[in-house]
Amino acid sequence: MANLTQDEIEELARRVRLKILHEDEEVVLMTAPNEEQLESIIKELISYKPMNLREIHIILSGIASEDKIRRALNSLLDRGEAYITSDGRYVST
Repeated sequence: MANLTQDEIEELARRVRLKILHEDEEVVLMTAPNEEQLESIIKELISYKPMNLREIHIILSGIASEDKIRRALNSLLDRGEAYITSDGRYVST
């Protein structure tokens, strides 16, 4: 189970900034982030609090697939912009 509270998940999801294509009372339509934007979003999330893949995926559900999140995390790791703790949490350097 994720160690993030529901309030934290909602707050972090609100912090994710994507271009809004259309918004009305019922629907908000946003563009999906490209790889670079996704990496930036994830880096900001893990700088707030160390998180595992599942926690990151919960926050970004509907925005990016688990595979895309995993690729972005691997890019951050490869560039030394993040590391993994012994308990599997990602941390921004």
